[in-house]
Amino acid sequence: MTDLTLGALDRDEALTQVVDELCGSTRAQLLRGAAVGGAAMLAALAAPSVAEGRVSDVRILNFALRFERLQAAFYTQGDEIGTVGRMPEPRREWAEVLGAHERAHVRILKRVLGPKAGPRPAFDFGAATETDLAFTRTVVAMEDLTVAFLTGVSPLLRDRAVTAAIFGLLTVEARHAAWGRHLLRRAPTPRPFDDGRTLASVQRAVARTGFIVDRPRTSSRRSPRFTG
Repeated sequence: MTDLTLGALDRDEALTQVVDELCGSTRAQLLRGAAVGGAAMLAALAAPSVAEGRVSDVRILNFALRFERLQAAFYTQGDEIGTVGRMPEPRREWAEVLGAHERAHVRILKRVLGPKAGPRPAFDFGAATETDLAFTRTVVAMEDLTVAFLTGVSPLLRDRAVTAAIFGLLTVEARHAAWGRHLLRRAPTPRPFDDGRTLASVQRAVARTGFIVDRPRTSSRRSPRFTG
């Protein structure tokens, strides 16, 4: 009788997604052809992830810096084109406080990384900063993604001082997200537990926004002055 493989069992790829989160996408795809319970599958699941092994503290902090630069630039552009100033008072205060926090996060991460800090990217936010609703929805989505990212990568950090600092950043970002959700009349805490996301999955999510570009697109919209 032919051994049952993960691919045959996992029709909707739900199990593959779990393996992806635990072991990396390359290993997850290889395991789809392995026999369920077989020696090859057990050995692959037990071994440390090659992809995970390459994720250094510097790489994690540099991605965090890139993401914080994106958010700082987003708030700054909202200020510069007047969107934040036109918001009703509760939202204006929220946006101003969060913008100040994200700019502080950029400065702190740059100081921690020192000469290892990556280059500053260019941004183009399109219409996402041009209305109160678009701005607020985008910010809440980014803050939720930040919480998932920090939750997912914190266990991978090797330096205990860096880990403590990241947990301090995580709690602030969670408050940002809850505050924004409250303003949108969404549940501030939709689940009893937050699920973490892998570095690779967050990188893909950020890439899908199209906000980070090789160079700013030509338009009448000014590029944000502060990107950190």
